[in-house]
Amino acid sequence: MRVVVPVESAPGESRVALTPEIVQKLSTRGFEITVERGAGVGAGFGDADYEAAGGTIGDGAGLFEGAAAAVRVAPPSADEVARLAAGTVVIGFLAPLSDPDGIERLRTQGVIAFAMESIPRITRAQSMDALSSQATVAGYKAVLLAADRSPKMFPLLMTAAGTVAPARVLVLGAGVAGLQAIATARRLGAVVSAFDVRPVVREQVESLGASFLDLGVVGEETEGGYAKELTPEQQAEQQRALEERIPDFDVVVTTALVPGRPAPRLIPANAVERMADGSVIVDLAAETGGNCELTRPGEETVAHGVTIIGLTNLPSLMAADASRLYARNVEALLDHLAPEGELVLDWDDEITAGACVARPEGVTA
Repeated sequence: MRVVVPVESAPGESRVALTPEIVQKLSTRGFEITVERGAGVGAGFGDADYEAAGGTIGDGAGLFEGAAAAVRVAPPSADEVARLAAGTVVIGFLAPLSDPDGIERLRTQGVIAFAMESIPRITRAQSMDALSSQATVAGYKAVLLAADRSPKMFPLLMTAAGTVAPARVLVLGAGVAGLQAIATARRLGAVVSAFDVRPVVREQVESLGASFLDLGVVGEETEGGYAKELTPEQQAEQQRALEERIPDFDVVVTTALVPGRPAPRLIPANAVERMADGSVIVDLAAETGGNCELTRPGEETVAHGVTIIGLTNLPSLMAADASRLYARNVEALLDHLAPEGELVLDWDDEITAGACVARPEGVTA
């Protein structure tokens, strides 16, 4: 089975879908891997690394000729979709909930598309869970960005010149990204608090050495482990409570997302106005509008003396390790779809059917 790894075309995307380490593993299991020239450069992997791992380097119009699958990170452009032959398997983050036009292009082209964000959250599919692997990177990087922009040092310091109080950090949302942000901020020495509408995560928060901020707002959890969207009344209550508490913190990292919906607004503009000059907000929900009312997606801004970081692709800022993690997720899915390098699509399988977001009519196996 020939698998192609194209250069990512999305602006600012430095990750690559397969690393040399994974190419070497797949090559021993019946896969023939072709990597487009320069595909791994942004993540620190050269063409020679791929060739040494058993892959081949390709480029030009014939890159996809004879390919059974194309694996990528970001959704393909319209021009890239047009180059794919009907029946080609496409694997990547394909934005099925936010980019219906892109999914329709794939369907019209006759390809079989598997979205990494649609992998079912079941035990058997944990090794394929790219949302979690990339959220881990984002949570870590968010705290590093906050520490860099903050005028305060994170740890408690007792020096001959006096004592420096530790930074106070608040993490909103205790999913994968939030828990990693808590752990990272704690390792840097900050005093950390966290809030989540799901009371079930309180024990996880406290196990990392953070205190759980009880705002009196309790929500439910979906089958996939996400927080269900709050009612308008609950959202208003949550905003009022946060408006009172947020000024106590030097850094706020927000991670609240509802799949397929705009990000819930947690921090109103008047709460930002009450924060101390030099405070920092890192909004990991910026891509879907942001948890902070003043977030500008893709930008870093200053409002009322507060730095608001709304960058939309933090994993790409740590492309080497983000790619290593993502490549292992892709490897696991390829092994599932093509045992021993031969494509076998079992549509009765929960993972195969759940992750597939486009396929030609009549394709049953």
